[in-house]
Amino acid sequence: MPRKKDFDEDELLEKAVNIFWKKGYHATSAQDLVDGLGINRSSLYNTYTDKRTLFTKSLKMYQQQRTGLMLNTLQQSQDISETIKQIFNNIIDEDMADTMKKGCFMVNTAVELSGQDQEINDIVTANNQSVEDALVAAIEKGRQSGQVLNPLSSRAIAQFIFATISALRVTARSGAGRQVMQNIADVALYSLK
Repeated sequence: MPRKKDFDEDELLEKAVNIFWKKGYHATSAQDLVDGLGINRSSLYNTYTDKRTLFTKSLKMYQQQRTGLMLNTLQQSQDISETIKQIFNNIIDEDMADTMKKGCFMVNTAVELSGQDQEINDIVTANNQSVEDALVAAIEKGRQSGQVLNPLSSRAIAQFIFATISALRVTARSGAGRQVMQNIADVALYSLK
């Protein structure tokens, strides 16, 4: 009979997200995980088999929570310009408040691992595609209501907005100030006009 776990797995995954987000996959050691999660190695390996499995589950949790929130915001949008402005402002506020300059866990993972690990690449690609598709749908809705006048395709605009979201995260990670990030966001908002 399997032994009952002495920890809440969702809570543990939240901690793992933060550890991997701060350090990246390669720089996170088994000892970092044991110390940061507050469990012993045997519990860690009995539950997740290896570091990669824990990383993958952590990335999926981040995707479900963070990307899920953005998708929901886009689906409920009645004013696409205001919605995207709010998304940009939330990113800027979050990144300015983050003294560790972690950026975005998904973007960091794309840079670190996408070319090395097909399963991770598939998670990142699916995440990016879901955001792009939600942006397309919201832009189309905005186009139908006369809010979006740009003659370029909704897909092209969505790809540009998504690239801007990623760029804001990378720019913040490199230490850029609020005004630089605000300038980038402001220019991107013009793509809807």
